[in-house]
Amino acid sequence: MTPAYDVAVVGAGVVGSAIARELARYPRLRVALVEAQDDVGQGSSKANTAILHTGFDAVPGSLEARLVREGARLLAAYAAESGIPVETVGALLVAWDEEQLAALPRLAEKAEANEYHATRLLGPAELYAREPHLGPGALGALHVPGESVICPWTTTLAYATQAVRHGAELHLDTRVTDVDRRDGMHVLTTGAGTTLRTRWLVNAAGLHADTLDARLGHRDFTVTPRRGQLIVFDKFARALVRHILLPVPTALGKGVLVAPTVHGNVLLGPTAEDLDDKRATGSTADGLAALRHQGRRILPGLLDEEVTAVYAGLRAATGQDDYRIRAHPGQAYVTVGGIRSTGLTASLAIAAHVTGLLTGAGLDAGPARELEPVRMPNLGEAVPRPCMRPELIAADPQYGTLVCHCERVSQGEIRDALGSTIPPRTLDGLRRRTRARAGRCQGFYCGAAVRQLFEEARR
Repeated sequence: MTPAYDVAVVGAGVVGSAIARELARYPRLRVALVEAQDDVGQGSSKANTAILHTGFDAVPGSLEARLVREGARLLAAYAAESGIPVETVGALLVAWDEEQLAALPRLAEKAEANEYHATRLLGPAELYAREPHLGPGALGALHVPGESVICPWTTTLAYATQAVRHGAELHLDTRVTDVDRRDGMHVLTTGAGTTLRTRWLVNAAGLHADTLDARLGHRDFTVTPRRGQLIVFDKFARALVRHILLPVPTALGKGVLVAPTVHGNVLLGPTAEDLDDKRATGSTADGLAALRHQGRRILPGLLDEEVTAVYAGLRAATGQDDYRIRAHPGQAYVTVGGIRSTGLTASLAIAAHVTGLLTGAGLDAGPARELEPVRMPNLGEAVPRPCMRPELIAADPQYGTLVCHCERVSQGEIRDALGSTIPPRTLDGLRRRTRARAGRCQGFYCGAAVRQLFEEARR
């Protein structure tokens, strides 16, 4: 049985990692970040559309609307400080029929209610001037200039890294299988064969948040896994699109979009399939065919480009229009449930809100401190990689030795990732940290060399 913690956060996705980082500001607290999988950010956080939202279309007056609005400002500043790639490309909500066109002014009014005042209605001529490769037949659009794309993986890793460097203890491969409350402590039984004890518990378990909530006697919400399949097109497709191209949203979500990524690719997706299985992250032939069919209408030329990868993620749909964040002071417990695709944007604001709930419920956190900044490897296409920086190569020739040519990943970057605060435990973890094996050839050329470096570092 491990020593007791003051706070344990279950779930090391982008929200759980942000909460652990915020709690690490209080040196009096002993904090645990507990994750069922072998790396941080392995659930919904790694398989989303990577958009930094303005919150223009949230439900006005909702907790989500406030936290997205606050979180967007906080994350933009944090990304600039930490080296997380962000590109403000703007979004266009494209109307393809009269009903959708009639909805655009209402969406502009909704944006105003959410304190976002920069939207503008576009007619067909200006829309096609902005997006000349758009499919025929669009009637107009709502321009949302503040929408951005971001690297979701680097964001989660930055939060977790900062938390660990300031004393939080990360428990990977530690699935919570049961929770009991004894003598004022939560006792977490884990699949790793360990037992964790904590005075306060934060449930940021994502898809499994309702299960953990129920074990503590609460049935406020039910998570239905909503699968979103996406197609990643090669970097040669990037010239086809200038903005995030959004459909007019429906009750199932924001619909199928086309978006550039900070890595230079183009995304098409996601689908929205409600399932029973919280492990069903596989892509399907029908889902990908449906995406291609919709993509051909939005951006016909995209379907002629090479596909680099496909992937699928599960969103924690609850059927409610708002986050399910609630404190239970009598149990020293906070639920952080129903965090949808906006959770990436809202993550820092959610963390501050949850910390406020904890202290309001009786957690004696003590005085706060400023956290030492972290500087993450910037994996964005818009900035020079180390192999393109002569001063770095002069100081360390390993930055001039390319291993992955598709993504221009150097031996020095792989070495740095393998020796980092939270090193990868798998080749996929190394790919997320460096982009090695994530390019056009998907590791066909560099796979053996990357594996050798990985295995040598783990000996």
